[in-house]
Amino acid sequence: MSIAIEEFHKEFFQEVLNSADVDGKYVEDSFFAVFCDYLMDAGELESADRTHYQAARGVRIDGYGGDPITTDGVLSLIIADYDQNPVISTLTATDMNAVFKRAENFIAKSLDSSFREQLEETAPAFGLADLIAQRWQRIEKIRLFLVSNRILSSRIDRLEAGSVNDVPLTYNVWDIGRLHRYATSGKENEEIEVDMVKEFGGPLPALPAHLNQDEYEAYLVVVPGKTLADIYDRWGVRLLEQNVRVFLQARSKVNKGIRNTIENDPEMFFAYNNGITATAESINTESTSDGLLITNFKNLQIVNGGQTTASIHAASRKKDVDLSSVFVQMKLSIIESSKTMEVVPKISEYANSQNRVSAADFFSNHPFHIRIENFSRRMYAPSSDGTFRETKWFYERARGQYNDARAYLTPAERKKQDLEFPRNQLFTKTDLAKYLNVWNCQPDVVSKGAQKNFAEFAKWIGQEWEKTPDAFNEMFYRHAIAKAIIFRSVEKLVTDAPWYQGGYRANIVAYAISKLAYDLGQKNLNVDFEKVWKAQCLPTGLSEVLAVSAQEVHEVLVNTPSTLSNVTEWAKQQACWERVKSLKISWPASLEEVLITTEDEKSSRKSGIKDQKMLNGIEAQAAVVQAGAPLWEDVIKWGSRRGLLTDREISILTVATREGSIPSDKQSILIMNTLLKLHEEGCQLGMDII
Repeated sequence: MSIAIEEFHKEFFQEVLNSADVDGKYVEDSFFAVFCDYLMDAGELESADRTHYQAARGVRIDGYGGDPITTDGVLSLIIADYDQNPVISTLTATDMNAVFKRAENFIAKSLDSSFREQLEETAPAFGLADLIAQRWQRIEKIRLFLVSNRILSSRIDRLEAGSVNDVPLTYNVWDIGRLHRYATSGKENEEIEVDMVKEFGGPLPALPAHLNQDEYEAYLVVVPGKTLADIYDRWGVRLLEQNVRVFLQARSKVNKGIRNTIENDPEMFFAYNNGITATAESINTESTSDGLLITNFKNLQIVNGGQTTASIHAASRKKDVDLSSVFVQMKLSIIESSKTMEVVPKISEYANSQNRVSAADFFSNHPFHIRIENFSRRMYAPSSDGTFRETKWFYERARGQYNDARAYLTPAERKKQDLEFPRNQLFTKTDLAKYLNVWNCQPDVVSKGAQKNFAEFAKWIGQEWEKTPDAFNEMFYRHAIAKAIIFRSVEKLVTDAPWYQGGYRANIVAYAISKLAYDLGQKNLNVDFEKVWKAQCLPTGLSEVLAVSAQEVHEVLVNTPSTLSNVTEWAKQQACWERVKSLKISWPASLEEVLITTEDEKSSRKSGIKDQKMLNGIEAQAAVVQAGAPLWEDVIKWGSRRGLLTDREISILTVATREGSIPSDKQSILIMNTLLKLHEEGCQLGMDII
């Protein structure tokens, strides 16, 4: 049951106000950040950097979506329309046209050197204007995004695409109505309707690859390369199932092998390339004398082959490349909407299994996320205000969990829930990635934005989980929360600093923390995160240290090299981090109050791993007993019939089938591992207890 738009607007309004309070931002900045998080989730933008500028003479911009060099020549600009009215108001055609006109004026002004010279060189608007001017000859498409918490007038059908100095320009409006539809749809993407006949040159020939059964439909389809490029050009990364999208961002370079085949042996592309794997909720077909043709796809998603698709699209934009001989094979599965969230990630995971550590392994159903969620629901944080009231931090491993947990409670129950899980102690997957990656000395990666940073985080955690899953234990969780407290505290430190003139706060915070982590690592020292956890606030000594670090790194950030004037883009470069690493800082003596040695840290970590192994056994034992003897009898039958169980596994599983018999913790772990093994072989028994 989806919530009404009025209730959604109220919750969104509150989320913006809470974010502003927690992060120490202006409400307009918070609105931009919260709204653009949704757009990045939806695949509309890869990043969203705030660069607010407004002049009296009809010029305005609020942000941009990355350097066109890294976004296939696409310049994405964002204008934020924030209405402080708690009741939904209407965005009229006049309002919309005026907002877009101001953004177009900013583009035109950016190409005028006299306008750029009037801007303060350290201001975000100068960096964006200079970036547009420098990249203009390489910009092939401009996308303007209007984000608004008003609702677009029903009288507005669409806004025709235009151009700026012969560069194609498209308009995208995300009002509160569109955001509501996306956020409450239960899907990872907005609906995508691909009309092959009206928009993409005609239907596609298909060969059914399924028996006549209700549960599953599949087809083999041959897609012309030009058609695939055109479809991708229309929807971009929204066409990619989210796991693939993030994985693709982790390997953003266009595949050279694919490019070479397209340019030199296009007629052999079908033979050399593995093709793509896709899903759709439904298709329309027609039978002809030439066979079955697909005329329409509903919610088409590419779950494997994102690199192939992006490479073909990149090639299509080159004037000297001919795609007429390029054809791509598509394996298409039809998955009804009720099963999308369950089945599509599995198809994605198995289709991408050739990748040793893929982001497909690492979304909300990955055991890492589930474990962190479990910790957050049961572990109380110490009281920070001298009272006896303890609270919990709420880890939102899937968007909307926090509001869902409150949605159907009575006012009294909701008040109790809010006391236990204060809204300012809510954190998401991308938040966690940011908090941890700065301590991994990756401020340049964190500066690239939530999605790309999360891709790197996914790769790192995936590798570490494979080696030592028990390292992600209660101590890891406590330290993660301590890092969250430090990050959020430094945000406020920077905002309140007398030297801070506005802009680049996210970059300053990331670099300030990473610089401290790097320098301590050189001396085999570490921050005592247990002290931060117990205090639930930033110790005075650490506050003084990070204030010094923030001011020092700020000077490096704003003094960009002559070849790159944009501070935001400079902060994304490894060269920027190298310069900050070489910076000599005289750390205040108060730093010693909050340090422990690396040896002490390792000792604590070993103890945490030992405790987690014991906890694993207790949890496994509880799961085995609660599942009941009949389930384990069925598991033995299923595995034995297929010859998948060893004698030892059968023997230990048999213990669980005896009424009143309780397997030991070690036996329980082996039982659960055996069940996992059978799941990989297709067993559907006990899916709800893993």
